[in-house]
Amino acid sequence: MTDQQTVAGRDLGGVFVVFEGGDGAGKTTQSRLLEQWLTAERIPHLMTREPGDSWLGQRIRELVLSPDSGPISSRAEALLYNADKAQHVDEVVIPALKKGKVVVCDRYVDSTIAYQGAGRVLDPAEVGQLASWATTGLVPDLTVLLDVDPCEGAGKIAAKDRLEAAGDEFHLRVRQYFLDLAAAHPQRYLVLDARKTRKEISEVIRCRVAGLLNR
Repeated sequence: MTDQQTVAGRDLGGVFVVFEGGDGAGKTTQSRLLEQWLTAERIPHLMTREPGDSWLGQRIRELVLSPDSGPISSRAEALLYNADKAQHVDEVVIPALKKGKVVVCDRYVDSTIAYQGAGRVLDPAEVGQLASWATTGLVPDLTVLLDVDPCEGAGKIAAKDRLEAAGDEFHLRVRQYFLDLAAAHPQRYLVLDARKTRKEISEVIRCRVAGLLNR
């Protein structure tokens, strides 16, 4: 039985897969390749993302990512991201898991801890506690971390959103904390070098997900 199957006393089915990593690491590309494989194998699934994949999250996404937004304090930003998570888990993720689907999510709790905790120089432990409360303790079965040097990721993005434009030191802190989280939870992390080819990366991910489905 997985961690997420007993969250908050509820019995959940399905498999929860999350893609994490710095900006420009290829999370969206790899999640789409995984979607193609799941579709070809006729495995029921749901593709989703944070922030933004709920009615409330769409509005929060505009606030926290738009370069046109006014100044947002670090604490307010962390609260907004976790409000998105609370709505997203209740409205989208848990219902899909209860139906036995593979839920593939582009960013989740660890992004909030890395970006709003380490990146914004808040206490990562406090941000993590807030995120755990917001998501009722829902833990992924697998977290795929695509690791990339910020100079090769966010640094090459031309039209940057608020977080992508936060600067090199910010993104270096984010990258290091992602790696620290992976080291602390090796049983549920798959850390991959984002510089490898799309095919190499996608094959490793498919193999790991297939193992979760077959156990």
